[in-house]
Amino acid sequence: MRHLPLLLLLTLAASPVLAAPPQVPLVLRRLAQAPADTTMAPALPPAAAPAVVRRPAAAHLRELRGQREFDYREVVADEPAQASLWQRLLGWLLRSLAPLLDTKGGRIAWKGLFYGLMAAGLVFAVLKFLQVDITRAFGRTSRRVPLAYEAGQENIHELDFPAAIAEAEATGNHRLALRLGYLQLLKQFTDRDFIAWQPDKTNQAYLHELAASYPSARPAFAELTRQFEYSWYGELAVSPDLYQRVRADQRRLGQQLGAAAPGRPQPA
Repeated sequence: MRHLPLLLLLTLAASPVLAAPPQVPLVLRRLAQAPADTTMAPALPPAAAPAVVRRPAAAHLRELRGQREFDYREVVADEPAQASLWQRLLGWLLRSLAPLLDTKGGRIAWKGLFYGLMAAGLVFAVLKFLQVDITRAFGRTSRRVPLAYEAGQENIHELDFPAAIAEAEATGNHRLALRLGYLQLLKQFTDRDFIAWQPDKTNQAYLHELAASYPSARPAFAELTRQFEYSWYGELAVSPDLYQRVRADQRRLGQQLGAAAPGRPQPA
């Protein structure tokens, strides 16, 4: 109890400090008391006027609608009402491949297929031009009939054409019979001095000579040359009906040559 008066004196001495409000800086008090200065504040913009919509002239719009450059409609071809089976199959194939071609992998595959077919076609054309028998690569060879001479090395002045043609017809070798009939025509052209036959000459060389020496016979001989090359070098199967038609054309041209006046001797 003897310390109670000392505690009361310390409490009374500290109370003014605790109750005093915090001191505000002088600069802040002056700014709070000064009136607001609105002379430098920017003025508010006036209310905006309503926008005016400008439309092009109706005649100008009609003119633009008639131009193809401004027609963005996608035209889809309608499938014919009476489409054939091939047309329907082709349309289905194109519709099926269209989504694949839109992908990167599909485009790469399409380019590979396209260039592969082009390369295969080029190789096939070169082999046919060189007269290479490509059927042997697939295990198929054309049926060979024994000949009394070597095909490709015939001497047209030494062959007995009627007997050789009759023998080929008897064995059913129509391709050989057409070849012999074609060689017989070459001999007739040579005997009448319309061409100069040589074993190493090409059929196109004989056609070139006929164009100058016997122009009227050239179209028929050109057609017979085409048929002979397709059947012999192209190994086209010759049916009996086809053989009879081609052989009749060969005989007809041979009769025409027999009645023609001899030409001038051709240079070899």
